[in-house]
Amino acid sequence: MNHQPNYYDILGVAQDATQEEIRIAAETRNAQFPMSARDPVTNRAYEQLANAYQVLSSPELRAKYDAQLDASQSTLLSVNVQSSRQVIGALDSDQLLYVLLDLRPPTLQPETTLPVNVALVIDRSTSMQGARLEQVKAAAKLVVEQLGPEDIISIIAFGDRAQIISPAGRLHNRNLLISRVSGMTAAGGTEIYQGLKAGLDEMSQVDLSRYINKLILLTDGHTYGDEEECLNLASRAAGQNIVFSAMGLGADWNDRFLDQLVAPSGGQSTYIEEPGQIISCLQEQIRGLGAIYAQNVRLELGLPAGITIQYAMKLAPFSLPISSYQNRLKLGTVEGRSPLTLLLELLIKPQPVGQQLRIPLRLLADFPAQGQLDYEINTRLELLVMIEDADVTPPPIIIRAVQMLNLYRMNERVWNEVEAGQLEMATQRMRRLSTRLMESGHSKLAYEAIVETQRLTRIGTMSLEGRKKLKYGTRSLLTKTMSLDAHDEMQ
Repeated sequence: MNHQPNYYDILGVAQDATQEEIRIAAETRNAQFPMSARDPVTNRAYEQLANAYQVLSSPELRAKYDAQLDASQSTLLSVNVQSSRQVIGALDSDQLLYVLLDLRPPTLQPETTLPVNVALVIDRSTSMQGARLEQVKAAAKLVVEQLGPEDIISIIAFGDRAQIISPAGRLHNRNLLISRVSGMTAAGGTEIYQGLKAGLDEMSQVDLSRYINKLILLTDGHTYGDEEECLNLASRAAGQNIVFSAMGLGADWNDRFLDQLVAPSGGQSTYIEEPGQIISCLQEQIRGLGAIYAQNVRLELGLPAGITIQYAMKLAPFSLPISSYQNRLKLGTVEGRSPLTLLLELLIKPQPVGQQLRIPLRLLADFPAQGQLDYEINTRLELLVMIEDADVTPPPIIIRAVQMLNLYRMNERVWNEVEAGQLEMATQRMRRLSTRLMESGHSKLAYEAIVETQRLTRIGTMSLEGRKKLKYGTRSLLTKTMSLDAHDEMQ
């Protein structure tokens, strides 16, 4: 890609900005440089500002620049990077910078031409007896009806051990498969590793490179003593382009474990409060498979000294905390019908005045339908360090995303404080959370927070059900925020 500076980013304006907006932005940026720093020969940042205004203020030069800029964009993936500000104050204290990364197909894409290879790994332990297992059976039957003749499906049930309900294969006899699903009964304990391993073994019976591969786990309980084995298996599967998704039924399952399980492949963990939700959630998972456009999306950041990733959260198509290892993040898949959106919180240590901070962003992705592997897209974020911090309002979408992120993180801190025995602090924070939720119009979640506050006061703990309602409820607010902004853009 062309690494020519983005003059629109330097001025802090959109590519469709008017000449008047460009003039005002250039004057504002110019005023942020002290007189001693306004030398384009010795100050590269000021040189870039001068070049940006010279080019964008001329209709002829701007037209040529726009053509070059458009030509430098990826033909396979549109990448949009926004930051909460472009100018950093030369302060003696640490500062936070928020970066919003939006990835999507350049135009509306048709569904991928690749078939899907899906494994349903179903918990059939004793606790699944009754409505839960019956709803899972009904959902599995509908999945069978949704798949096409080229698709591969395998169904595994597990308790203390795994049972292959239907080995990996195409749907030559749907009625037989549905009959096998109907015959599942509940028995035994919960050993998730047995189910996952059997599921991956079945999926691997075909050439994985020719399919969109997804393993979907449905469970209602804790696994016994095999968590580490499960996580190692998930990491190996991610290396084979197999996405893990997990659906937790009821309240008695380990949400942190399921988050860790899906993280290596960028999959989704979902809270199923009532058995009746199983069908719609599973159908949505299968529909999403048919729209996969890019997979195995990875982000690498070249962070300068003094800048670290404080927090990373995937916002769309679903919300999930993303862990980073050596400034590398695994983001999962991009669907043809919706973007992949990531919010980064960067911690910036004190920087010298006049410093220009360049943060390279390297994206890698596989495009299965186009036969492209490890396709590389490079862009970067540039920041100026000035004597005085610019009084610039962050983009509204970042403001809203950070507000919702803070609600989610506030709830997570409550749970951490409860586990650490800091009950007074946890109770106070839960009260503040309920107030914030009510003020932002989320009355149902606010009520749940009030109930858990009362429970903390009375018996010094939170309920497992309340824990999951608040965790996944506040997490969903992030995705809803992105959906509303996307809808507003289309109006």
